[in-house]
Amino acid sequence: MRITEVECYRVAVPGPNPPFVWRDGLPGSWPDGEGAVLRICTDEGAEGVAFAARKGAIIENVVDRLLRQELIGEDPLNREWLWHRVWELDRIEEMPLYLLGLVDVALWDLAAKAAGLPVWQLLGGYRTSIPAQASTVTFSTVEEYLDVADQVRELGYTSIKLHAWGDWRRDADLCVRLREHVGDDFPLAYDGSAGFDLVDAIRLGHVLSEADYLWYEEPMREFSVTAHQWLAQKVSVPLLVAETSDGAHMNTADFIAAGAATGGVRTSTELRGGFTGAMRTAHLADAYRLRAEVHGPIIPHQHLCMAIPNTTYYESLITSNPVRREDCVDAAGLVHAPTAPGVGLPAGLDYPAALKQHI
Repeated sequence: MRITEVECYRVAVPGPNPPFVWRDGLPGSWPDGEGAVLRICTDEGAEGVAFAARKGAIIENVVDRLLRQELIGEDPLNREWLWHRVWELDRIEEMPLYLLGLVDVALWDLAAKAAGLPVWQLLGGYRTSIPAQASTVTFSTVEEYLDVADQVRELGYTSIKLHAWGDWRRDADLCVRLREHVGDDFPLAYDGSAGFDLVDAIRLGHVLSEADYLWYEEPMREFSVTAHQWLAQKVSVPLLVAETSDGAHMNTADFIAAGAATGGVRTSTELRGGFTGAMRTAHLADAYRLRAEVHGPIIPHQHLCMAIPNTTYYESLITSNPVRREDCVDAAGLVHAPTAPGVGLPAGLDYPAALKQHI
């Protein structure tokens, strides 16, 4: 089997409605924009697709200028070889992180469809359902967060992760008050969205330790492994790290070796080079008996959650108040394994007619 066509379709992607905000200093939710679908075809009729929700023009440019010529004529089942080729090309191209895994996701989709299996089973199935963690955007007041917490619990969610304001004192007050509100037995986590320097990260970390939070995620930009090592030495709350650091499992290994990943690491198809890089990261963490928590609410991550034994939650983003439960989460707060062959594309997008007949 050989790859005969590599096509890129730009797709209109509406922004969230209503829009939402992140911490101080970061832009809010994206406006209406343009993503892309990559389609890889073969001489035996097998096809694979992958979706990126943003930067459609950039993706189309890289596909036209670089990736198509690398893929045509190759065996699509040689995913390892092609994964390494993309990283080799990145040496000169410096591709955006979300683009590094697009080819890999399409190739896994192709192989799974050819096998008649959902990707999670081809990866090696571990479970058929997983609890969803309600991951908030940034709301206006402590009182609003407490209201949102009550709503998500009524909707079946069994854990909450906070994204707050990026002010360590204000965030600390929120974290303590939410713990008091939900009680000692309800699992809570906190994501700093890289908002702090080391001094303030330590201050907030002490508060999270006292409030018994599951983990302290991305407290600082992940450029300095040493800073995270020093933070881990100062606070007892588990640190969840290496979400956005470049280099997939290679860079993640440095966080682990430094003793900075006391709560585990993040893994994803978007930021770890597709399914191949995500699974490498998960297996690396498992070798050290660490967790590899899957980052973000997209369809490929439903598959990852079913295939990775050392992950505990599917991250389900809560973007509005009143709260709307994500479609894939049931009334018991569980996400169930996809059943259709391949990966699957997001529903509700206006895919080009030339693509619709193939998906």
